[in-house]
Amino acid sequence: MALRSAAVREGLHRAPHRSLLLAAGLDESDVYDTSKPLIGIVHTFSTIVPGHLLLDKLAAAVAEGVREAGGVPVYAGAVSVDDGIAMGHEGMRFSLVARENVADAIEIFAEAHRLDGIVVVTACDKMMPGALLAAARLRDEIPVYIVNGGPMLAGRRPGGGCCLAVGHVFEAVGAYRAGKMSMEELREVEKRALPTPGSCAAMYTANTMAVAAEALGFILPGAAAVPAVYSQRIHVARETGRLVVRAAKRGWTASMFLTRGSLFNALAVDAAAGGSTNTLLHLAALAAEAGIDLDLDAAEELFARTPWLADLEPGGRYFMEHFYEAGGVPALARELAKAGVFDASLPAATGEPWSRVFEKLPPAPLGPAIRRHDKPLQQRSPLRVLRGSLAPRGAVLKAVRIARSRIEGPAKVYNSEEEAIEALEAGEIRAGDVVIVRYEGPAGGPGMREMLQLTSMLYGMGLGDRVALVTDGRFSGATRGLMIGHVSPEAMAGGPIALVEPGDTVVVDAEKGRLDLLVDPGELEERRKRWKIPESVAERHRRIAERGGVLYAYSLLACSADLGGARRCPRTG
Repeated sequence: MALRSAAVREGLHRAPHRSLLLAAGLDESDVYDTSKPLIGIVHTFSTIVPGHLLLDKLAAAVAEGVREAGGVPVYAGAVSVDDGIAMGHEGMRFSLVARENVADAIEIFAEAHRLDGIVVVTACDKMMPGALLAAARLRDEIPVYIVNGGPMLAGRRPGGGCCLAVGHVFEAVGAYRAGKMSMEELREVEKRALPTPGSCAAMYTANTMAVAAEALGFILPGAAAVPAVYSQRIHVARETGRLVVRAAKRGWTASMFLTRGSLFNALAVDAAAGGSTNTLLHLAALAAEAGIDLDLDAAEELFARTPWLADLEPGGRYFMEHFYEAGGVPALARELAKAGVFDASLPAATGEPWSRVFEKLPPAPLGPAIRRHDKPLQQRSPLRVLRGSLAPRGAVLKAVRIARSRIEGPAKVYNSEEEAIEALEAGEIRAGDVVIVRYEGPAGGPGMREMLQLTSMLYGMGLGDRVALVTDGRFSGATRGLMIGHVSPEAMAGGPIALVEPGDTVVVDAEKGRLDLLVDPGELEERRKRWKIPESVAERHRRIAERGGVLYAYSLLACSADLGGARRCPRTG
């Protein structure tokens, strides 16, 4: 089988191309022997993002594996963003946009140089889905695999008690503001919470996306949960390098792992892990890129049938290192197959069916972090899709650690996260309120900011279990409580959330899956006729348009969250 890279290495007219490859340092045998697959290794190494600090070493190990299997490794870099560092200020607007930037960079690198395969070495919240979007764009061309950087080890509390993660630091800020913690105690938490490189230690978005990618087939079985500081990470990277060369020689492509069934396998693993709501956002975008129908009602039907099996922070007791010791994704997926919600006939990354992967496992999960399918934490996943007059196209909730599943209360309405935080600090938000934060969606933000700062402050100040928060923005995977995000259509698209006025009665009912605005339809129609984008939001967008950068470009194409915030909805006004 002729390799794609022959287009830049074979024939009379490719003499200049070969000259450039030699100038890049490739050996003559790498340039002239066109039976050797040309494999791109795209890494997001960074010295400011803990999850990416060791990726250069993993990329080098991938290259070793590529060489061992008879391929030619070539490198490129892509951007990395730390959502925690970007949180709570204007920088968070660039986080979701980075997903598209990473996908663009991988696609451009692969297509411009006619590469025969890609391995993306990455981690963290938006880089992992960016790699998956790139795989969807390249799905009929070449194989694409991912090596994730792995989770950090959990922090230890003063005195050695287990365990801490970054979500505890955000909540500690609220506790300090409420007078429940001294500055010295806060400083101790921030120093102890994150003791090693790696993605955050709990089942937040980065790790949820990694386990989803493994369930899809883009990460080697059992590899997603290997801690960042374990030497096994090097072995995984090297084996992935070997695998991509074999895949390129066999003519495999990423389309093997991008089917409706594999997407629902990924959703089932996310649901059983009590994972981040952001996975639904990113898998919806992935489905859009791959031309696969991913209906939110079908997702909710799956969530209702999927038992909650992984007892992991932020909704449970354990951390990623415990999940790894219990058997990781293969152990969890096998239990889900027994429950009838995971299709084990579909291929894992190695090309063999998941059923064969399961045959190699011990008879039961090896630790308390993963429950057996017949002894779940609860019968259905904590992930829920809500619909109603306030969210006709859906909204998403992770119902973990909620003291009440229903709130009916007056709306407190804010047109940005900053407005809501100022109101909270001023004591304007009280028990029983439904806090509405709008114009923070993909197009409206633009960039659909996460609101971990706001949600953590609510908990730290003792209001987390006594209010509901509803937004067209999104939440960190560390979020817990009655926090409803991804409201669609978003305010910028004229969704009903744009029409809410202070004091309106809003009902959030997690058990019934409802999110309703109790305002007469005739009154809402009158409000729609009067509706216009608030001046503060319009001014924000004018500034972004004048600058003309990536935020502006994204805002012109971004869909609402039910379509994954994908760049497929051109704005006409």
